Amino acid sequence: MKKSLAELSKLRELLQLEKEEDLEQYRRKVEAMPLPQRREEGYCWYPLQVVRQGYMMGERAYVVVERSTELNEKHQFRSGNTVRLFTQQAGVSHPERTGVIHWVDKNKMQIILNTQDLPEWIGLGQLGVDLLFDETTYQEMEKALMRVMEAKGDRLAELREVLLGHQPAVFDDLRHPVEIPSLNESQNKAVNEILATRSVAVVHGPPGTGKTTTLVQAVRLLCQEESTVLVTAPSNTAVDLLTERLAAQGLDVVRIGNISRVDEDIIRHTLDMRLSEHPESKTIKKVKVQAAEARRQARRYKRRFGRAEYKQRQRLFEEARELSGWARQLEDRLVDQILDGAQVITCTLVGAAQRVLEKRKFRTVVIDEAAQALEPATWIPISRASRVVLTGDPFQLPPTVKSTEAMRRGLATTLIEKSLQRIPQVSLLNVQYRMHHVIMGFSNQQFYEGKLIAAPVVRNHQLAIPRHPSVTFIDTAGCGFSEKMHESYRSRYNPEEFMILCEHLYQLTAAFNGQPVPQVALISPYREQVRHMKEQVEEDTLLKEVPSIINTIDGFQGQERDIVYISLVRSNEKGEIGFLKDYRRMNVALTRARKKLVIVGDSATIGNDPFYTAFLEYCERHGQYRSAWEFLK
Repeated sequence: MKKSLAELSKLRELLQLEKEEDLEQYRRKVEAMPLPQRREEGYCWYPLQVVRQGYMMGERAYVVVERSTELNEKHQFRSGNTVRLFTQQAGVSHPERTGVIHWVDKNKMQIILNTQDLPEWIGLGQLGVDLLFDETTYQEMEKALMRVMEAKGDRLAELREVLLGHQPAVFDDLRHPVEIPSLNESQNKAVNEILATRSVAVVHGPPGTGKTTTLVQAVRLLCQEESTVLVTAPSNTAVDLLTERLAAQGLDVVRIGNISRVDEDIIRHTLDMRLSEHPESKTIKKVKVQAAEARRQARRYKRRFGRAEYKQRQRLFEEARELSGWARQLEDRLVDQILDGAQVITCTLVGAAQRVLEKRKFRTVVIDEAAQALEPATWIPISRASRVVLTGDPFQLPPTVKSTEAMRRGLATTLIEKSLQRIPQVSLLNVQYRMHHVIMGFSNQQFYEGKLIAAPVVRNHQLAIPRHPSVTFIDTAGCGFSEKMHESYRSRYNPEEFMILCEHLYQLTAAFNGQPVPQVALISPYREQVRHMKEQVEEDTLLKEVPSIINTIDGFQGQERDIVYISLVRSNEKGEIGFLKDYRRMNVALTRARKKLVIVGDSATIGNDPFYTAFLEYCERHGQYRSAWEFLK
């Protein structure tokens, strides 16, 4: 126990370092900006108009706002962000309210305010929304760590000792192991270990191995034995995907918290929508409106009023309290009914701290994409369960850590990474269904000890054109294509490198000779290169006709395309490669293509690094190695 407490105590210190650095970056980058610059860089929407308003679950008002200018421009707002709704109308007292974004959809967002009532100035105009520093997430992680550290003689204390490597994970012998026909041997083995564990099961799912498919089948079977399973992931996007996939199995799924997309497939499963569809919801809404009106009338009385006015004000506040209490009782009863009836509850890791789950305990919690979660966040849902299923791949994108010191001291090391080292019985999904075996080969060697197998259906699948091997490296060494730095965004780009990429893409698309061209992805580690590529493609009449997606490697994780181009960008005399050193990010990039992978880069810059030296050698042996000079003729 002492070792566990020492480890968690260190983790608390690192979390504090991360919070301080995150806050300092916010202050430097956002807080000091004038309004025009915040708008330009996507940290503020102004001006806005209110298109809808009302009351959410838990006596909180909401507004749906829409920006009036800079339509469809990129911005920094995401579901779950803490924001400040403000007015610049002169003479208004308390001209701002804080809240949380429930969803963002193009030029609209719904903000759940941290107040019972809408501000009186909501209809006066000159409204805006600012992005704020999110302290709530850190508070919930801190609370979770304290709960884990203070646990004694209970189930959480036992899970702590297993997950931190001081007690063994125990598995029951299943009398009748399941064998699901649609799953392969390693997937069925993983499902059986999930069903058999008494404490912790770990599923390691490399790219394309059907991790989500396996997980959904396991949850379906758990639901036959348990009243409700808690399924979580670090991001709203991942939770929404799980919600869809589980609901497609015919399970009764309730999605709690903020959502990444506003479409019917997600909305209909949310707790708010389930509440609104209940016959009693109209009564609750009516009572909330009456309570708000009573409070509004009570606040009309100013400082100088007589005894009669004072009594009237007290009566109105008392009426508002009674109405709010009644609405809360009705709502709590309905929420309990809905959650009691759910087979699966889905939410983010931090979302598991919500009030509606406060008194609920689950036999099993599933944590998907656990390799993208800071360990303190992972403990939030673990504290609500008797056993834990961790799934993910620590050789793909890690969690974001902003503090260099916290990173150096291990904050980026996730609980699933620790579990892979501490728990002997780990399920590795070893058959991948995405890539040609040559595209898979390098990552298989570097990250997975050669244990992955390409399924027969994808092993040799290729583009329907001749003389196009599955992997091509185009070397820009000696061409003088030096990287450039965008001074404002401090991000790198390389226009000449993209020019070579385009020349190869022209030739590739021409080879289809009028046949439909499969979807293409153009990705890069650098955001500025992505911006440059989008601009160039928009202006290029030939490339505009090619069905393509352009994104950063981080933004493209979880997706795949038949053809993927990677622009590495880095080209300098010092051989500096920056965060190309994060090999896990490159593993994500190299495993997105199904049939054709093309990488453009400077071997003179990247070739001093052993990882990239090995990759260049792999391309020479198993793929195609070409010089950029071929495309300059």
